[in-house]
Amino acid sequence: MIANELIHHLIDEIALHNSEKAYKTLFMQMHESLVDFATSILKSAEDAEEVVSDFFIIIWQRRAQLQAIDNPRMYFYTGVKNAALNKLKSIKRSRQTSGIEWETSLKSVFFNPEELMLSSEIVKEVMKAVNELPPKCKIIFKLVKEEGLKYAEAANLLDISVKTVEAQMAIALRRIKTHSEFKNQFPELHFILTQKK
Repeated sequence: MIANELIHHLIDEIALHNSEKAYKTLFMQMHESLVDFATSILKSAEDAEEVVSDFFIIIWQRRAQLQAIDNPRMYFYTGVKNAALNKLKSIKRSRQTSGIEWETSLKSVFFNPEELMLSSEIVKEVMKAVNELPPKCKIIFKLVKEEGLKYAEAANLLDISVKTVEAQMAIALRRIKTHSEFKNQFPELHFILTQKK
């Protein structure tokens, strides 16, 4: 996950200095996560790739206004979500936002295994448990734990209530904990997983 400070720095470079290098870095750092998110809406990696590429073209075209964005990570996710929903309409597969069947998978470990001295076996077990979550639960878990969004931001992005995010995170944590006795065996990992944003 790219740090918010780095996103702000790159946006400043793009907005103030028309830095193509900063633009390419921002693209490379956020591209995969945004494509995964768009794919969860569109169910097509090709369409998702197109939506994200088009979104980044717009970012470059509007680079002079980038500094006015308070929360760039949320801006990027909201922009990609809106573009993906527009794409759905344009290809006549439009559904209401609440009817979308979200589909995603977590690619990275959302905690530092070395720091917690966890074996690769335990890391695999945790990631397996996470990737077996129901689709909507998994996308919420991914946005909160992998992408670092706050509960309210994830709720806003997905057009659901904060209570729904809290409930889905509780389901996710319950399911993960059933794969292993995390609280007793791995108190540090249990703390990271249950930390509320």
